[in-house]
Amino acid sequence: MLGRSANGIFWLFRYLERAENSARAIEAGFRLALTRDASDASDEWRSLIVTLGLQNAYEAKYGPGFTGPHVFNFILRDRENPGSVLAMMEMARTNARMVRAGITREVWESVNDGWMKLREALARPVTETRLGDVLDLVRRQSTQVRGAIEGTMLRNEIYNFARLGSFIERADNTARILDVKYYVLLPSVSYVGSSLDNVQWENVLRSLAGERAYRWLNAGRMDPRGIAEFLILDERFPRSLAFCYSKLRSNLASLAREYGGEMHSHEILRDADTQLHTATIEAIFDQGLHEFIGKFIACNTALALQIQRDYRFTE
Repeated sequence: MLGRSANGIFWLFRYLERAENSARAIEAGFRLALTRDASDASDEWRSLIVTLGLQNAYEAKYGPGFTGPHVFNFILRDRENPGSVLAMMEMARTNARMVRAGITREVWESVNDGWMKLREALARPVTETRLGDVLDLVRRQSTQVRGAIEGTMLRNEIYNFARLGSFIERADNTARILDVKYYVLLPSVSYVGSSLDNVQWENVLRSLAGERAYRWLNAGRMDPRGIAEFLILDERFPRSLAFCYSKLRSNLASLAREYGGEMHSHEILRDADTQLHTATIEAIFDQGLHEFIGKFIACNTALALQIQRDYRFTE
């Protein structure tokens, strides 16, 4: 498989995952902002911008003020924001068109249909009354593409590169949301363990689509340590770090069989996977959640870059 094609597949699914993650984060931020007064709501919108790594770009346009309509329109549709959901969906479509011969008709039509519908929905500024419908559309189209690839694609190298892109991006998103939690969401370390702290942890679960699953497993109890364990180490939850890395392990192993051997990316993955599967939540908190997540993000980034080197994505 040509490196350019592998790169197109890999980034097609990274962009789709990133767009969905952004939509979920906006929904969680919007829900929490509705329960706050004006100043606290501004802090919630700021935390969302910081989580998505868009603070400098946002402040260059709007200054230090954070209001709901400015924030969610900037994330969803602003032409000056190359990381907007609309821009990511357009880049996903461009990559899908580039690898059109390697994906099924159903996958291409799902990507193309999603882009056209989203472009129409975001042709004008989004109001609070329309926000829910727009976010539903982003999630629905992402789910439709996932269904198409699972239901119609051969389990070959193309499928493996697609899955690698999805789970590299998903793991990065989960890790960054956890990391920002302690350094942006709380106004002061004095709030750790307070009722506000618990509300913020609930918000983390919502942004990762994990609130219902966590409550079901824990009889409705909200425990920050338990939530962190769920999002980091529970392989049953499809957005946990452990789940993402179990899937990366499976798909990289499939590539090793197809290409006749392992590469350096397999070694990086094996080391990271071992650390996840031998860790306990007690040890993570003793080490420091921020320190643990920082190391994980660095390793995840190194793994993504090494996959691109090993499989010659630039050729």
